[in-house]
Amino acid sequence: MRTSLMPDGALPRDVYTAEEVRAMDRHAIEQLGIPGLQLMEHAGAAAFAALRRRWPDARFLSVVCGGGNNGGDGYVVAKLALEQGLDVRVYAVAHPENLTGDAQRAFQAYHHAGGSWLDFIPAQLEGAEVIVDALFGTGLTREVAGIQASVIHAINRCLAGVLAVDIPSGLNADTGAVMGCAVEADLTVSFIGLKRGLFTGAGPAYAGEIVYDDLATPAEVRRCLPASARLIQDQDCRLPRRRRDAHKGNFGHVLVIGGELGYSGAARLAGEAAGRVGAGLVTVATRPEHSAVLNLARPELMCRGVTSHHELDPLFDRAAVIAVGPGLGLSEWAKGMFAAVLNSGLPLVVDADALTLLAQKPRDRDDWILTPHPGEAARLLHAKHGLVSNDRFAAVAELQRRYGGVIVLKGAGSLVLGPEGLPRIGTTGNPGMATGGMGDVLTGVIAGLIAQGLSPIDAASFGVHLHGAAGDLAARHGGERGMLAGDLMEPLRTLVNR
Repeated sequence: MRTSLMPDGALPRDVYTAEEVRAMDRHAIEQLGIPGLQLMEHAGAAAFAALRRRWPDARFLSVVCGGGNNGGDGYVVAKLALEQGLDVRVYAVAHPENLTGDAQRAFQAYHHAGGSWLDFIPAQLEGAEVIVDALFGTGLTREVAGIQASVIHAINRCLAGVLAVDIPSGLNADTGAVMGCAVEADLTVSFIGLKRGLFTGAGPAYAGEIVYDDLATPAEVRRCLPASARLIQDQDCRLPRRRRDAHKGNFGHVLVIGGELGYSGAARLAGEAAGRVGAGLVTVATRPEHSAVLNLARPELMCRGVTSHHELDPLFDRAAVIAVGPGLGLSEWAKGMFAAVLNSGLPLVVDADALTLLAQKPRDRDDWILTPHPGEAARLLHAKHGLVSNDRFAAVAELQRRYGGVIVLKGAGSLVLGPEGLPRIGTTGNPGMATGGMGDVLTGVIAGLIAQGLSPIDAASFGVHLHGAAGDLAARHGGERGMLAGDLMEPLRTLVNR
Protein backbone atom coordinates (compact mmCIF):
# COMPACT_ATOMS: atom_id res chain seq x y z
CA MET A 1 0.00 0.00 0.00
CA ARG A 2 1.37 3.39 -0.97
CA THR A 3 -0.14 6.48 0.56
CA SER A 4 -0.01 10.20 -0.12
CA LEU A 5 -1.95 13.38 0.54
CA MET A 6 -2.95 15.76 -2.21
CA PRO A 7 -1.17 18.07 -2.62
CA ASP A 8 1.76 17.88 -0.19
CA GLY A 9 2.52 14.19 0.18
CA ALA A 10 1.56 13.13 3.75
CA LEU A 11 -1.69 11.54 4.82
CA PRO A 12 -3.57 12.87 7.86
CA ARG A 13 -3.02 10.84 10.98
CA ASP A 14 -6.66 10.41 11.99
CA VAL A 15 -9.01 7.87 10.38
CA TYR A 16 -12.73 7.32 10.85
CA THR A 17 -15.67 4.99 10.44
CA ALA A 18 -18.11 5.51 7.59
CA GLU A 19 -20.76 6.91 9.93
CA GLU A 20 -18.28 9.38 11.38
CA VAL A 21 -17.41 10.64 7.89
CA ARG A 22 -21.10 10.94 7.06
CA ALA A 23 -21.52 13.02 10.21
CA MET A 24 -18.70 15.28 9.01
CA ASP A 25 -20.43 15.60 5.66
CA ARG A 26 -23.67 16.59 7.38
CA HIS A 27 -21.82 19.10 9.55
CA ALA A 28 -20.30 20.72 6.47
CA ILE A 29 -23.70 20.98 4.77
CA GLU A 30 -26.02 21.75 7.67
CA GLN A 31 -23.80 23.71 10.05
CA LEU A 32 -21.37 25.41 7.69
CA GLY A 33 -23.76 25.88 4.80
CA ILE A 34 -21.61 24.20 2.14
CA PRO A 35 -23.92 22.91 -0.62
CA GLY A 36 -23.85 19.14 -1.06
CA LEU A 37 -23.49 19.54 -4.81
CA GLN A 38 -20.40 21.66 -4.26
CA LEU A 39 -18.83 18.88 -2.19
CA MET A 40 -19.73 16.37 -4.92
CA GLU A 41 -18.16 18.56 -7.59
CA HIS A 42 -15.02 18.91 -5.47
CA ALA A 43 -14.90 15.12 -5.04
CA GLY A 44 -15.25 14.48 -8.76
CA ALA A 45 -12.62 17.09 -9.56
CA ALA A 46 -10.20 15.60 -7.01
CA ALA A 47 -10.72 12.11 -8.43
CA PHE A 48 -10.22 13.30 -12.00
CA ALA A 49 -7.07 15.24 -11.07
CA ALA A 50 -5.65 12.14 -9.38
CA LEU A 51 -6.53 10.08 -12.45
CA ARG A 52 -4.67 12.46 -14.75
CA ARG A 53 -1.60 12.41 -12.52
CA ARG A 54 -1.52 8.62 -12.37
CA TRP A 55 -2.43 7.98 -16.04
CA PRO A 56 -1.50 11.20 -17.88
CA ASP A 57 -1.59 9.61 -21.34
CA ALA A 58 -4.89 7.77 -20.99
CA ARG A 59 -7.52 8.68 -23.61
CA PHE A 60 -10.18 5.99 -23.17
CA LEU A 61 -12.10 6.12 -19.93
CA SER A 62 -14.95 3.96 -18.61
CA VAL A 63 -16.94 5.22 -15.63
CA VAL A 64 -19.16 2.76 -13.76
CA CYS A 65 -21.84 4.65 -11.83
CA GLY A 66 -24.12 3.33 -9.11
CA GLY A 67 -27.28 4.80 -7.72
CA GLY A 68 -26.09 6.91 -4.76
CA ASN A 69 -23.81 9.89 -4.22
CA ASN A 70 -20.81 7.77 -5.20
CA GLY A 71 -22.45 7.45 -8.62
CA GLY A 72 -22.90 11.21 -8.62
CA ASP A 73 -19.15 11.63 -8.06
CA GLY A 74 -18.65 9.37 -11.08
CA TYR A 75 -20.82 11.58 -13.29
CA VAL A 76 -18.74 14.59 -12.26
CA VAL A 77 -15.58 12.71 -13.27
CA ALA A 78 -17.18 11.77 -16.61
CA LYS A 79 -18.21 15.37 -17.32
CA LEU A 80 -14.70 16.68 -16.64
CA ALA A 81 -13.17 13.98 -18.84
CA LEU A 82 -15.63 14.82 -21.61
CA GLU A 83 -14.75 18.50 -21.40
CA GLN A 84 -11.05 17.65 -21.76
CA GLY A 85 -11.65 15.66 -24.91
CA LEU A 86 -11.28 12.16 -23.56
CA ASP A 87 -13.23 9.27 -25.01
CA VAL A 88 -15.68 8.59 -22.16
CA ARG A 89 -18.15 5.77 -21.70
CA VAL A 90 -20.49 5.85 -18.73
CA TYR A 91 -22.11 2.60 -17.59
CA ALA A 92 -25.16 3.24 -15.43
CA VAL A 93 -25.67 0.26 -13.16
CA ALA A 94 -28.60 2.18 -11.64
CA HIS A 95 -30.88 3.93 -14.12
CA PRO A 96 -30.21 7.70 -14.04
CA GLU A 97 -33.94 8.42 -13.79
CA ASN A 98 -33.86 6.79 -10.36
CA LEU A 99 -31.16 9.10 -9.04
CA THR A 100 -32.18 11.72 -6.50
CA GLY A 101 -30.77 14.90 -4.99
CA ASP A 102 -27.22 15.94 -5.78
CA ALA A 103 -26.52 12.71 -7.70
CA GLN A 104 -29.39 13.51 -10.07
CA ARG A 105 -28.09 17.06 -10.52
CA ALA A 106 -24.59 15.74 -11.26
CA PHE A 107 -26.02 13.40 -13.89
CA GLN A 108 -28.01 16.24 -15.48
CA ALA A 109 -24.86 18.37 -15.69
CA TYR A 110 -23.06 15.51 -17.43
CA HIS A 111 -26.00 14.93 -19.78
CA HIS A 112 -26.27 18.63 -20.68
CA ALA A 113 -22.54 18.65 -21.48
CA GLY A 114 -23.26 16.11 -24.21
CA GLY A 115 -22.64 12.94 -22.23
CA SER A 116 -24.55 9.74 -22.76
CA TRP A 117 -24.80 6.50 -20.83
CA LEU A 118 -25.01 2.77 -21.52
CA ASP A 119 -26.50 -0.19 -19.76
CA PHE A 120 -23.68 -2.24 -18.30
CA ILE A 121 -22.39 -5.09 -20.45
CA PRO A 122 -19.16 -6.63 -19.11
CA ALA A 123 -17.52 -7.09 -22.50
CA GLN A 124 -17.81 -3.37 -23.21
CA LEU A 125 -15.18 -2.58 -20.57
CA GLU A 126 -12.53 -4.10 -22.82
CA GLY A 127 -10.50 -1.39 -24.49
CA ALA A 128 -10.70 1.10 -21.63
CA GLU A 129 -7.37 2.40 -20.40
CA VAL A 130 -8.77 3.48 -17.04
CA ILE A 131 -11.94 2.38 -15.27
CA VAL A 132 -13.49 4.63 -12.62
CA ASP A 133 -15.28 2.67 -9.92
CA ALA A 134 -18.19 4.81 -8.68
CA LEU A 135 -20.52 1.91 -7.95
CA PHE A 136 -20.82 1.85 -4.14
CA GLY A 137 -19.75 4.35 -1.52
CA THR A 138 -19.01 3.81 2.15
CA GLY A 139 -22.55 2.84 3.15
CA LEU A 140 -22.39 -0.78 1.99
CA THR A 141 -23.50 -3.10 4.80
CA ARG A 142 -24.52 -6.28 2.92
CA GLU A 143 -22.84 -8.86 0.74
CA VAL A 144 -22.55 -7.81 -2.89
CA ALA A 145 -24.66 -9.97 -5.22
CA GLY A 146 -26.50 -9.93 -8.54
CA ILE A 147 -25.63 -7.41 -11.21
CA GLN A 148 -23.38 -5.46 -8.85
CA ALA A 149 -21.25 -8.55 -8.24
CA SER A 150 -21.07 -9.13 -12.01
CA VAL A 151 -19.89 -5.55 -12.47
CA ILE A 152 -17.14 -5.94 -9.88
CA HIS A 153 -15.92 -9.21 -11.38
CA ALA A 154 -15.88 -7.62 -14.83
CA ILE A 155 -13.81 -4.67 -13.59
CA ASN A 156 -11.32 -7.00 -11.94
CA ARG A 157 -10.92 -9.07 -15.13
CA CYS A 158 -9.93 -6.04 -17.21
CA LEU A 159 -6.33 -5.05 -17.81
CA ALA A 160 -7.14 -1.35 -17.43
CA GLY A 161 -6.02 0.80 -14.53
CA VAL A 162 -8.71 1.21 -11.88
CA LEU A 163 -9.49 4.28 -9.82
CA ALA A 164 -11.90 3.86 -6.89
CA VAL A 165 -13.93 6.88 -5.84
CA ASP A 166 -13.75 7.20 -2.03
CA ILE A 167 -13.45 3.43 -1.43
CA PRO A 168 -13.25 0.32 -3.63
CA SER A 169 -16.78 -0.98 -4.15
CA GLY A 170 -17.43 -4.02 -1.99
CA LEU A 171 -14.85 -3.15 0.68
CA ASN A 172 -16.24 -2.49 4.14
CA ALA A 173 -15.21 1.04 5.09
CA ASP A 174 -15.14 0.24 8.81
CA THR A 175 -13.42 -3.15 8.97
CA GLY A 176 -11.46 -3.62 5.73
CA ALA A 177 -13.34 -6.86 5.05
CA VAL A 178 -14.53 -7.83 1.58
CA MET A 179 -18.33 -7.96 1.33
CA GLY A 180 -18.51 -10.96 -0.95
CA CYS A 181 -16.40 -9.38 -3.69
CA ALA A 182 -14.67 -6.03 -4.12
CA VAL A 183 -13.01 -3.93 -6.78
CA GLU A 184 -9.24 -4.31 -6.92
CA ALA A 185 -8.17 -0.69 -7.40
CA ASP A 186 -4.80 0.69 -8.34
CA LEU A 187 -5.67 4.09 -6.87
CA THR A 188 -8.26 5.15 -4.30
CA VAL A 189 -9.16 8.79 -3.68
CA SER A 190 -10.71 9.23 -0.22
CA PHE A 191 -12.68 12.34 0.77
CA ILE A 192 -13.47 14.43 3.88
CA GLY A 193 -12.01 11.87 6.33
CA LEU A 194 -9.93 8.78 5.71
CA LYS A 195 -11.84 5.52 6.17
CA ARG A 196 -10.16 3.14 8.54
CA GLY A 197 -11.06 0.05 6.49
CA LEU A 198 -8.67 1.20 3.77
CA PHE A 199 -5.69 0.51 6.00
CA THR A 200 -6.15 -2.92 7.54
CA GLY A 201 -7.36 -6.41 6.65
CA ALA A 202 -8.05 -6.68 2.93
CA GLY A 203 -8.12 -2.89 2.60
CA PRO A 204 -4.49 -2.34 1.55
CA ALA A 205 -4.71 -5.07 -1.11
CA TYR A 206 -7.87 -3.64 -2.68
CA ALA A 207 -7.25 0.10 -2.27
CA GLY A 208 -3.86 0.29 -4.00
CA GLU A 209 -2.32 3.73 -3.67
CA ILE A 210 -4.37 5.99 -1.40
CA VAL A 211 -4.67 9.73 -1.85
CA TYR A 212 -6.80 12.09 0.20
CA ASP A 213 -8.70 15.30 -0.41
CA ASP A 214 -10.56 17.31 2.22
CA LEU A 215 -12.84 18.84 -0.47
CA ALA A 216 -11.81 22.33 0.66
CA THR A 217 -13.71 21.91 3.92
CA PRO A 218 -12.36 23.67 7.02
CA ALA A 219 -10.56 21.73 9.74
CA GLU A 220 -13.60 22.26 11.97
CA VAL A 221 -15.32 19.49 9.99
CA ARG A 222 -12.79 16.93 11.19
CA ARG A 223 -12.68 18.32 14.72
CA CYS A 224 -16.40 17.78 15.22
CA LEU A 225 -15.77 14.10 16.02
CA PRO A 226 -12.87 12.27 17.68
CA ALA A 227 -10.87 9.93 15.47
CA SER A 228 -11.84 6.27 15.35
CA ALA A 229 -8.21 5.18 14.90
CA ARG A 230 -4.83 6.71 14.12
CA LEU A 231 -2.20 5.88 11.53
CA ILE A 232 1.31 5.22 12.85
CA GLN A 233 3.60 7.65 11.04
CA ASP A 234 7.31 8.45 10.96
CA GLN A 235 6.96 11.38 13.36
CA ASP A 236 5.57 9.01 16.00
CA CYS A 237 8.73 6.91 15.92
CA ARG A 238 11.78 8.56 17.44
CA LEU A 239 14.44 7.53 19.92
CA PRO A 240 16.42 10.17 21.83
CA ARG A 241 19.96 11.00 20.76
CA ARG A 242 22.55 9.05 22.73
CA ARG A 243 24.94 10.85 25.04
CA ARG A 244 28.59 10.62 24.09
CA ASP A 245 29.41 9.06 27.48
CA ALA A 246 26.76 6.32 27.15
CA HIS A 247 27.50 2.70 27.99
CA LYS A 248 25.66 -0.56 27.35
CA GLY A 249 23.95 -0.45 30.71
CA ASN A 250 22.07 2.66 29.64
CA PHE A 251 20.12 0.82 26.96
CA GLY A 252 18.61 -2.08 28.78
CA HIS A 253 18.95 -5.84 28.92
CA VAL A 254 16.56 -8.03 26.91
CA LEU A 255 16.01 -11.63 27.95
CA VAL A 256 14.66 -13.85 25.16
CA ILE A 257 13.20 -17.17 26.28
CA GLY A 258 12.48 -19.79 23.64
CA GLY A 259 14.12 -22.17 21.23
CA GLU A 260 12.75 -25.63 21.92
CA LEU A 261 14.70 -28.45 20.28
CA GLY A 262 14.79 -27.80 16.54
CA TYR A 263 13.58 -24.20 16.85
CA SER A 264 16.65 -22.29 17.95
CA GLY A 265 16.44 -19.97 14.94
CA ALA A 266 13.34 -18.21 16.25
CA ALA A 267 15.02 -17.25 19.52
CA ARG A 268 18.16 -16.18 17.67
CA LEU A 269 16.14 -13.90 15.32
CA ALA A 270 14.36 -12.25 18.24
CA GLY A 271 17.61 -11.74 20.11
CA GLU A 272 19.47 -10.27 17.16
CA ALA A 273 16.55 -7.96 16.33
CA ALA A 274 16.58 -6.61 19.89
CA GLY A 275 20.27 -5.84 19.51
CA ARG A 276 19.86 -4.29 16.06
CA VAL A 277 17.35 -1.73 17.32
CA GLY A 278 19.70 -0.69 20.10
CA ALA A 279 19.28 -2.82 23.24
CA GLY A 280 22.49 -2.68 25.25
CA LEU A 281 22.55 -6.37 26.17
CA VAL A 282 20.66 -9.44 24.98
CA THR A 283 20.55 -12.84 26.65
CA VAL A 284 18.88 -15.87 25.09
CA ALA A 285 17.70 -18.61 27.45
CA THR A 286 17.19 -21.78 25.44
CA ARG A 287 17.72 -25.51 25.43
CA PRO A 288 21.32 -26.41 26.37
CA GLU A 289 21.72 -28.17 23.02
CA HIS A 290 21.36 -24.80 21.26
CA SER A 291 23.35 -22.38 23.37
CA ALA A 292 26.79 -23.03 21.90
CA VAL A 293 25.48 -23.00 18.33
CA LEU A 294 23.76 -19.66 18.84
CA ASN A 295 26.99 -18.18 20.18
CA LEU A 296 28.81 -19.28 17.05
CA ALA A 297 26.24 -17.74 14.73
CA ARG A 298 25.82 -14.48 16.63
CA PRO A 299 28.58 -14.08 19.26
CA GLU A 300 27.14 -10.81 20.58
CA LEU A 301 24.23 -12.74 22.10
CA MET A 302 24.75 -14.12 25.58
CA CYS A 303 23.29 -17.63 25.45
CA ARG A 304 22.33 -19.70 28.46
CA GLY A 305 21.26 -23.30 28.27
CA VAL A 306 18.48 -23.94 30.78
CA THR A 307 16.94 -27.30 31.61
CA SER A 308 14.66 -26.05 34.39
CA HIS A 309 12.75 -22.86 34.99
CA HIS A 310 14.58 -22.52 38.32
CA GLU A 311 17.69 -21.59 36.35
CA LEU A 312 15.95 -18.44 35.09
CA ASP A 313 16.00 -16.60 38.42
CA PRO A 314 19.51 -15.06 38.07
CA LEU A 315 18.66 -14.07 34.50
CA PHE A 316 15.52 -12.29 35.70
CA ASP A 317 17.63 -10.28 38.14
CA ARG A 318 19.59 -8.69 35.29
CA ALA A 319 16.84 -8.25 32.69
CA ALA A 320 14.78 -5.14 31.95
CA VAL A 321 12.22 -6.93 29.74
CA ILE A 322 11.45 -10.49 28.67
CA ALA A 323 10.52 -11.63 25.17
CA VAL A 324 8.93 -15.05 25.49
CA GLY A 325 7.56 -17.40 22.86
CA PRO A 326 9.82 -17.54 19.77
CA GLY A 327 10.32 -21.25 19.15
CA LEU A 328 9.22 -22.00 22.73
CA GLY A 329 7.14 -25.06 21.88
CA LEU A 330 4.39 -26.58 24.00
CA SER A 331 6.35 -29.18 25.97
CA GLU A 332 6.57 -29.46 29.75
CA TRP A 333 9.86 -27.54 29.49
CA ALA A 334 8.04 -24.73 27.66
CA LYS A 335 5.19 -24.67 30.18
CA GLY A 336 7.67 -24.40 33.04
CA MET A 337 9.50 -21.55 31.34
CA PHE A 338 6.29 -19.66 30.67
CA ALA A 339 4.99 -20.09 34.21
CA ALA A 340 8.23 -18.71 35.59
CA VAL A 341 8.08 -15.75 33.22
CA LEU A 342 4.56 -14.89 34.38
CA ASN A 343 5.84 -14.75 37.97
CA SER A 344 8.97 -12.75 37.17
CA GLY A 345 7.46 -9.30 37.72
CA LEU A 346 9.15 -8.00 34.56
CA PRO A 347 7.53 -6.38 31.51
CA LEU A 348 6.80 -8.99 28.86
CA VAL A 349 6.49 -9.30 25.09
CA VAL A 350 4.50 -12.48 24.49
CA ASP A 351 4.42 -14.16 21.09
CA ALA A 352 4.08 -17.44 19.22
CA ASP A 353 3.86 -20.59 21.37
CA ALA A 354 3.59 -18.52 24.55
CA LEU A 355 0.29 -17.17 23.20
CA THR A 356 -0.98 -20.70 22.70
CA LEU A 357 -0.09 -21.51 26.30
CA LEU A 358 -1.81 -18.32 27.43
CA ALA A 359 -4.96 -19.27 25.51
CA GLN A 360 -5.06 -22.52 27.50
CA LYS A 361 -5.01 -20.63 30.82
CA PRO A 362 -6.12 -17.04 30.16
CA ARG A 363 -5.18 -14.22 32.51
CA ASP A 364 -4.76 -10.48 32.30
CA ARG A 365 -2.06 -8.03 33.31
CA ASP A 366 -1.11 -4.46 32.56
CA ASP A 367 2.62 -4.76 31.83
CA TRP A 368 2.71 -7.02 28.79
CA ILE A 369 2.45 -6.75 25.03
CA LEU A 370 0.75 -9.62 23.21
CA THR A 371 1.56 -9.95 19.50
CA PRO A 372 -0.84 -12.49 17.93
CA HIS A 373 -1.40 -13.12 14.26
CA PRO A 374 -5.07 -13.75 13.35
CA GLY A 375 -4.86 -17.49 14.02
CA GLU A 376 -3.34 -16.94 17.46
CA ALA A 377 -5.90 -14.20 18.13
CA ALA A 378 -8.69 -16.64 17.34
CA ARG A 379 -7.25 -19.12 19.84
CA LEU A 380 -6.99 -16.43 22.50
CA LEU A 381 -10.61 -15.48 21.89
CA HIS A 382 -11.79 -19.08 21.45
CA ALA A 383 -13.34 -17.93 18.19
CA LYS A 384 -13.18 -18.88 14.55
CA HIS A 385 -10.34 -17.43 12.49
CA GLY A 386 -12.81 -15.78 10.12
CA LEU A 387 -14.38 -13.73 12.89
CA VAL A 388 -11.03 -12.10 13.60
CA SER A 389 -10.39 -11.33 9.93
CA ASN A 390 -13.91 -10.00 9.35
CA ASP A 391 -13.56 -7.30 12.00
CA ARG A 392 -10.02 -6.78 13.18
CA PHE A 393 -10.98 -3.69 15.20
CA ALA A 394 -13.55 -5.63 17.22
CA ALA A 395 -11.07 -8.48 17.69
CA VAL A 396 -8.24 -6.30 18.99
CA ALA A 397 -10.64 -4.48 21.33
CA GLU A 398 -11.89 -7.77 22.77
CA LEU A 399 -8.34 -9.06 23.18
CA GLN A 400 -7.37 -5.95 25.10
CA ARG A 401 -10.49 -6.18 27.27
CA ARG A 402 -9.82 -9.81 28.18
CA TYR A 403 -6.03 -9.80 28.53
CA GLY A 404 -5.12 -6.17 29.33
CA GLY A 405 -1.85 -4.51 28.44
CA VAL A 406 -1.11 -3.70 24.81
CA ILE A 407 -2.24 -5.88 21.92
CA VAL A 408 -0.58 -6.03 18.50
CA LEU A 409 -2.89 -7.80 16.06
CA LYS A 410 -0.49 -8.60 13.24
CA GLY A 411 -1.26 -8.73 9.53
CA ALA A 412 -1.68 -6.22 6.73
CA GLY A 413 -2.32 -2.98 8.58
CA SER A 414 -1.31 -4.31 12.01
CA LEU A 415 -3.44 -2.90 14.82
CA VAL A 416 -1.98 -1.72 18.12
CA LEU A 417 -4.33 -1.12 21.04
CA GLY A 418 -3.60 -0.19 24.62
CA PRO A 419 -5.81 0.69 27.57
CA GLU A 420 -6.41 4.25 26.31
CA GLY A 421 -8.72 2.71 23.70
CA LEU A 422 -7.62 4.36 20.44
CA PRO A 423 -6.36 1.81 17.89
CA ARG A 424 -3.18 2.61 16.01
CA ILE A 425 -2.72 1.24 12.48
CA GLY A 426 0.57 0.27 10.88
CA THR A 427 1.08 1.50 7.32
CA THR A 428 4.45 -0.09 6.49
CA GLY A 429 5.30 -3.59 5.27
CA ASN A 430 4.77 -5.68 2.17
CA PRO A 431 3.82 -9.22 1.06
CA GLY A 432 7.45 -10.30 1.00
CA MET A 433 7.26 -10.38 4.78
CA ALA A 434 4.82 -13.30 4.68
CA THR A 435 7.51 -15.78 5.61
CA GLY A 436 8.69 -17.68 8.67
CA GLY A 437 10.52 -15.80 11.40
CA MET A 438 9.13 -12.33 10.71
CA GLY A 439 7.04 -12.41 13.88
CA ASP A 440 10.10 -13.40 15.90
CA VAL A 441 11.91 -10.35 14.57
CA LEU A 442 8.99 -8.11 15.57
CA THR A 443 9.04 -9.57 19.07
CA GLY A 444 12.71 -8.73 19.42
CA VAL A 445 12.25 -5.25 17.99
CA ILE A 446 9.52 -4.38 20.50
CA ALA A 447 11.48 -5.82 23.41
CA GLY A 448 14.58 -3.89 22.35
CA LEU A 449 12.61 -0.64 22.31
CA ILE A 450 11.14 -1.29 25.77
CA ALA A 451 14.65 -1.96 27.07
CA GLN A 452 15.62 1.53 25.90
CA GLY A 453 12.86 3.13 27.92
CA LEU A 454 9.85 3.37 25.62
CA SER A 455 6.41 2.80 27.12
CA PRO A 456 4.64 -0.39 26.06
CA ILE A 457 2.20 1.40 23.72
CA ASP A 458 4.96 3.46 22.12
CA ALA A 459 7.30 0.47 21.81
CA ALA A 460 4.56 -1.56 20.16
CA SER A 461 3.63 1.25 17.75
CA PHE A 462 7.23 2.14 16.91
CA GLY A 463 8.08 -1.55 16.61
CA VAL A 464 5.29 -2.26 14.13
CA HIS A 465 6.25 0.76 12.03
CA LEU A 466 9.99 0.04 12.14
CA HIS A 467 9.55 -3.67 11.41
CA GLY A 468 7.41 -2.97 8.33
CA ALA A 469 9.71 -0.19 7.14
CA ALA A 470 12.69 -2.53 7.39
CA GLY A 471 10.80 -5.03 5.23
CA ASP A 472 10.08 -2.28 2.72
CA LEU A 473 13.74 -1.27 2.62
CA ALA A 474 14.81 -4.89 2.16
CA ALA A 475 12.29 -5.25 -0.67
CA ARG A 476 13.64 -2.18 -2.44
CA HIS A 477 17.13 -3.63 -2.36
CA GLY A 478 16.33 -7.20 -3.38
CA GLY A 479 12.65 -7.60 -4.16
CA GLU A 480 9.77 -9.00 -2.15
CA ARG A 481 9.84 -12.61 -3.26
CA GLY A 482 12.47 -14.64 -1.45
CA MET A 483 12.89 -12.19 1.43
CA LEU A 484 13.97 -13.86 4.68
CA ALA A 485 13.44 -12.65 8.22
CA GLY A 486 17.19 -12.25 8.64
CA ASP A 487 17.23 -9.78 5.74
CA LEU A 488 15.62 -7.21 8.05
CA MET A 489 18.58 -6.91 10.41
CA GLU A 490 20.68 -4.37 8.55
CA PRO A 491 17.62 -2.29 7.50
CA LEU A 492 16.53 -2.21 11.16
CA ARG A 493 19.90 -0.81 12.14
CA THR A 494 19.78 1.75 9.34
CA LEU A 495 16.26 2.92 10.11
CA VAL A 496 16.56 3.12 13.88
CA ASN A 497 19.42 5.58 13.40
CA ARG A 498 17.52 7.94 11.11
